[in-house]
Amino acid sequence: MNLDELYGALGLDPAALRRGDFPVTSPIDGATIARLAADSDADTEAKIARGAGAFPAWRDTPAPRRGELVRLLGDELRAHKDALGRLVTVENGKILAEGTGEVQEMIDICDFAVGLSRQLYGLTIASERPGHRMMETWHPLGPIGVITAFNFPVAVWSWNFALAMVCGDPVVWKPSEKTPLVALACQALLARACEKFGDAPDGLLEVVVGGRETGTLLVDDERLKLVSATGSTAMGRVVGPRVHARFGRTLLELGGNNAMIVAPSADLDLAVRAILFAAVGTAGQRCTTLRRLIVHDAVRERLVDRLKTAYEGIRIGDPLEPETLVGPLIDRAAFDSMQATLGRVAADGGRVFGGERSLGDRHPDAYYVKPAIVEMEAQTEDVRTETFAPILYAIGYEDFAEAIRIHNDVPQGLASSIFTNDVREAETFTSAAGSDCGLVNVNIGPSGAEIGGAFGGEKETGGGRESGSDAWRAYMRRATNTINYSRALPLAQGITFGEG
Repeated sequence: MNLDELYGALGLDPAALRRGDFPVTSPIDGATIARLAADSDADTEAKIARGAGAFPAWRDTPAPRRGELVRLLGDELRAHKDALGRLVTVENGKILAEGTGEVQEMIDICDFAVGLSRQLYGLTIASERPGHRMMETWHPLGPIGVITAFNFPVAVWSWNFALAMVCGDPVVWKPSEKTPLVALACQALLARACEKFGDAPDGLLEVVVGGRETGTLLVDDERLKLVSATGSTAMGRVVGPRVHARFGRTLLELGGNNAMIVAPSADLDLAVRAILFAAVGTAGQRCTTLRRLIVHDAVRERLVDRLKTAYEGIRIGDPLEPETLVGPLIDRAAFDSMQATLGRVAADGGRVFGGERSLGDRHPDAYYVKPAIVEMEAQTEDVRTETFAPILYAIGYEDFAEAIRIHNDVPQGLASSIFTNDVREAETFTSAAGSDCGLVNVNIGPSGAEIGGAFGGEKETGGGRESGSDAWRAYMRRATNTINYSRALPLAQGITFGEG
């Protein structure tokens, strides 16, 4: 299937994707695959206005009916899973298995949201006043802005969109400037679902194409009651204060510097497999990528040697080929950042294995690299700083308290894991005295979260929660209701006022 056939299968007009001056390149070979018309400030304003205009009708649509639209979207995703997954790979560079896996994650969150549409329940609360009832109700919040990153260009949007839809909120989506095509494809698939739905208001999903300035328009617009933004901690430091200055809400998914503790009792066969997927998958460009390996001194040398052997067997290359395990970095800037970091940690005494550019002769405009392992004697400032590339730092420890201290001694707090067969260590790690992250795993790696649980982290990761559990509450407003069905008017706290 060539690109034009792929675009057509997803409901996109290939000719329309070549009429603009906003280039989209594929990290696979650096080729330009589209030239889009970027949205002007006026275009973005009009799209936000359409989203705001859709809100009253969608708010008043019963939630189970709203869930029907999400069910229809899930059907479209099932029918176009291979095509959309392939476009994710072409535009993002992750291997095809991960591209289609990302679409499966979209299908899963749609299924979750359909059930959720009949479970947006509050509480009944006991009142101290006779003849009174208190209850908690949840209502649609309003139009929301979603800003997504290149590394999961459609899954993270779907976490927000599926929940926002059943909660009654239209969405204005600003995808990464590196991956706008998959956003347009999702919009086209939703249009097909809306046609089958029959009476969906216009403006439930507006996609804006552009760079940082376009995102700023969403951040500053008071009509967008919530801004869900995924990206770097630096981005979050800008977005958070600007939205809060207008008393809007934020849902921030920012940096991760994820670690795994490997205890002396660990099943090393299991650990090696988990480390390999978590550290090199998506070319180290997941927010949940394993970046720090904290290994007991008794097994450190043996484990690192096994990892080096495993790394040497990794197939690096075209992510569309089924044998490939590691595709390219997203661009030259990512490669330069990786090389600069490796240079600094080597100067600090780190022993670097791998990290060199690969396939540069075949693809001079693409940036494939060999994943790196860096053996460190201490956790330096570079180790504490996230580099969005396949660099795995290996650090030793002697006692478990030291391992937890090293683990938590970073600014980020997204995902974490431990490999151990000691129940005390496992329970301590998942307790309040253990990992300080939002995702805490035992005998699995930090990557590969399921949609049923809330996804997000603490500290400089931003504190937001998306996807499952009760993350839906971020997209709604809460009201506490008191209903007096008596003929008296007692006041709370036993207060008397006048003749009452």
